[in-house]
Amino acid sequence: MKIKKVLVSQPKPASEKSPYYDIAEKYGINIDFRPFIKVESVTAKEVRQQKVSILDHTAVLFTSRHAIDHFFHLCSEMRVNIPETMKYFCVTEQIALYIQKYVQYRKRKVFFGNTGKIEDLVPSILKHKTEKYLVPVSDVHNDDIKNLLDKNKIQHNEVVMYRTVSNDFTEDEAFDYDMLVFFSPAGVSSLKKNFPDFEQKDIKIGTFGTTTAQAVRDAGLRLDLEAPSVKAPSMTAALDMFIKENNNAE
Repeated sequence: MKIKKVLVSQPKPASEKSPYYDIAEKYGINIDFRPFIKVESVTAKEVRQQKVSILDHTAVLFTSRHAIDHFFHLCSEMRVNIPETMKYFCVTEQIALYIQKYVQYRKRKVFFGNTGKIEDLVPSILKHKTEKYLVPVSDVHNDDIKNLLDKNKIQHNEVVMYRTVSNDFTEDEAFDYDMLVFFSPAGVSSLKKNFPDFEQKDIKIGTFGTTTAQAVRDAGLRLDLEAPSVKAPSMTAALDMFIKENNNAE
């Protein structure tokens, strides 16, 4: 079966120059963007129940823009005034720059790593070893950051400030796709929640990342495209190759 309509489970690209649009034009197909999941703040009550005071900390460690949004949203909701002396540590420069949305960016209080890995941020953290760190996290997270900070004897507390939930489909939303593309295990779970009687049949499924690929297999579904690979380091490169091979084979 030729692929004519693809659902990419991510927000619509901000730029018209996205490779997805090039693929759609190249093969004469439709590509829709519709996240299967959304991120929302926990309640102020849920934060208080964790018995961690934000103002007991002198630094915040951010791993994503989601963490920044929900941290400042909850501070505002709880009427917590963040002092000018608060320091911010971010895993990438892009995340560090995003802080400007909420506070004035000053190099002496914003620090970031170069690789996107938390390990790359350790030298900066160790230079400020006396700080007490607050780490906003999702309701689903691993202990990598906790273990790393513990290993380096850094004072810290993790606080769940946001959660990933299913972005439910409405009854009037058509679901007539030849291919579905997922980027997280939560997206696969959302598919099963929204469509408990889902039968894959000829529908192709593509994933990005090993954990998402495993989630598809664990759900008893057939995985047709797994990225990244040596030949296709991005999802768009993998999708381009897959559609070319599939549609030419028809």
